[in-house]
Amino acid sequence: MPLHIIHLSQDDPKKCTARKLERLQLAIVHNSLRRPPRRGFLLDPLAGEILGPDDIQEINRGASIVALDCSWKKCDVSFEDVKKKSPRLKPRTLPLLLAANEVSWGKPGRLSTVEALAVCLILLNEPEQAKEILKPFKFGDEFLRLNKEPLAAYCEAKSNAELIKIQWEFFDKPQ
Repeated sequence: MPLHIIHLSQDDPKKCTARKLERLQLAIVHNSLRRPPRRGFLLDPLAGEILGPDDIQEINRGASIVALDCSWKKCDVSFEDVKKKSPRLKPRTLPLLLAANEVSWGKPGRLSTVEALAVCLILLNEPEQAKEILKPFKFGDEFLRLNKEPLAAYCEAKSNAELIKIQWEFFDKPQ
């Protein structure tokens, strides 16, 4: 499954998982908001809808998965810019998982670009590709180990609504 990343050069280049994926030819990186994929799903932690089983049919028809590599500190503005310039990309959030990367280890939902893309692949029935993109990273195996139980449960969900319910079995629901 082709993976796309819009890269805004807002983070430390030494810790940038998007650039490493690009160097290893595991993802297509777009350095501008002008030419992202025409249609697909934009991974947006602020989106009101979750990515899950209900989206598989559209993926099978050629929709793209698009991650936005930006600073967590600038994510509100960055996502608004992308949504304005690429209105055909449907925003989707991911079910909660714990980050294993060095910057946000153990923080729920604070995933690196590669961790977020790996979750998408797992949810969309591409677990081998998820392992392949995590393999070059020191924290890749740890991410899968740390989230083994929720990931297995998420894969059993039959709908996006069911996926939302399942995540609250592993994480505290916000009040």
